[in-house]
Amino acid sequence: MKNEKEKEIQTVVFGRTNYILVAVGIVLLVLGYILLSGGGSDDPNVFNPAMFDARRLYIAPLFIVAGLIVEIVAILYKNKKA
Repeated sequence: MKNEKEKEIQTVVFGRTNYILVAVGIVLLVLGYILLSGGGSDDPNVFNPAMFDARRLYIAPLFIVAGLIVEIVAILYKNKKA
């Protein structure tokens, strides 16, 4: 009985792989938000077409979605040892 309680206490929910995946997901999210930033104009009467370039419309959202998918996989991933 005591042995079973000790095993329950020492059980960790996430393994090393989960934490690595979480870190990769966070890096992807941060890169996506960095790519998404900028493109504004100092003068509100001047139009800046850089706001609608491919980096902000296509690449940055792909990084953000990829980061979210990696985070979901990191949470749902189950180690084979358990």
